[in-house]
Amino acid sequence: MHERSSVGDLAVLLRESFERYSPGEKLPSSRALVERHRVSPVTVSRALAALASEGLVVTRPGAGAFRAQPRSGTPRVGDTSWQELALSVESAADQVPRTVDASGVLATLAAPPPGVIEFNGGYLHPALQPERALAAALARAGRRPGAWGRPPVEGLPELREWFAREIGGPGGRVGAADVLVTGGGQSALTTALRALAPPGAPVLVESPTYPGMLAVARASGLRPVPVPMDTDGVRPELLAEAFRATGARVFVCQPLFQNPTGAVLAAERRRAVLDVARAAGAFVIEDDFARRLVHEHAAPLPPALAADDPDGTVVHVCSLTKVTSPSLRVGALAAHGPVLERLRAIQVVDSFFVARPLQEAALELVGAPAWGRHLRTVAVELRSRREAMVTALRRDLPGLPVPHIPSGGYHLWLRLPDGADEAAVVNAALRAGVALAAGRPYFAAEPPAAHLRLSFGMVAGPAEIAEGVRRLRAACAETLGTAWHDA
Repeated sequence: MHERSSVGDLAVLLRESFERYSPGEKLPSSRALVERHRVSPVTVSRALAALASEGLVVTRPGAGAFRAQPRSGTPRVGDTSWQELALSVESAADQVPRTVDASGVLATLAAPPPGVIEFNGGYLHPALQPERALAAALARAGRRPGAWGRPPVEGLPELREWFAREIGGPGGRVGAADVLVTGGGQSALTTALRALAPPGAPVLVESPTYPGMLAVARASGLRPVPVPMDTDGVRPELLAEAFRATGARVFVCQPLFQNPTGAVLAAERRRAVLDVARAAGAFVIEDDFARRLVHEHAAPLPPALAADDPDGTVVHVCSLTKVTSPSLRVGALAAHGPVLERLRAIQVVDSFFVARPLQEAALELVGAPAWGRHLRTVAVELRSRREAMVTALRRDLPGLPVPHIPSGGYHLWLRLPDGADEAAVVNAALRAGVALAAGRPYFAAEPPAAHLRLSFGMVAGPAEIAEGVRRLRAACAETLGTAWHDA
């Protein structure tokens, strides 16, 4: 049983048993609850904390947990209707509404109900996360002298050097002085967009693209403009036309294992994209989120765009989060020239710095022998899961062809039959016990067709993938009729 579900189950059982105790009466000890319900001490602690947050339990260090006294009186119901007007009025300078739609992001962050197979996950399954290595790294980091002291605002020098080597490759085009340590990739994207484009400005994006980036852009008052792509990445001729038509000065792309398509920017397009951006006097934000999610037996990876960019066109974003744990929120921004100081200033104003213990733990992790072993394990397991999902789709859903099989990342991008109701398929699938990511949030404008993104990273293994596709088949039969049968 997942920890989150066992915590909820225990909280329900304790809540139902409260009538046995008078207000102020002591509850059974944690040890007694562990033995009675056969759960871990951590589960007991979290369940009691949840009940304490509801005002049902009072915990006293050294004494135990007690049933809380009933609350007296009825609290006044507030009137927040004034906020509707305050939040909807835009200033004269605002050209874009600042309403934030986080639905596309929440779809990959929200935990589905117990028993639902997660084909919508945005991270690795717990079995693929290096929990022991992370725990050991955190323990070693905590023993370092000054581990809880204030770090340099740019990041620890050793960690900046490590990121510089990772980004710049053997040529050493990127130095430690070009790197800022950030609180994960999403934070880095936010900083980069705010630094490079003023509110109301257009920003060019791949179509389709990562919903979290679209949400960040819109929350910053920017106007995402889609640029079509194919299996070889963004099309340079359309990118050039978009720059001319909009006057944009920023293009955001994921050249490696793009989310959601899995495309890799073709070798002949890499230089073309940089040339187009340079001719427009524009920056390219390179979101290199999936470099450490390469599959076993994949072809050698191309270097980062930043490694081939001496002129400062590229602002590079990367992170350790995707290949480790959702909670290891450590990433990097890399840039050349005056823009680096602006990036630094915005990051300092927003968050001061990344917590030093987290940076120290990241250093310990990537410097340990376990790091290489973990990357090799992830490569093998992601390839196995990818092959299992492709095989199951071809067997059970031949009417939903897989147009591109990526050699990195952990998702597949499927186009539904013409006329399909994307939302109906997603809802039917959830009723059948499998959570999917709808395609609509991945488009900055009207989508050309209905799509689904299926993740194989947040599943336990091939058997669960096969069961998930079987459930998806039932949902398609319910919502698409016979259309999905056509190969």
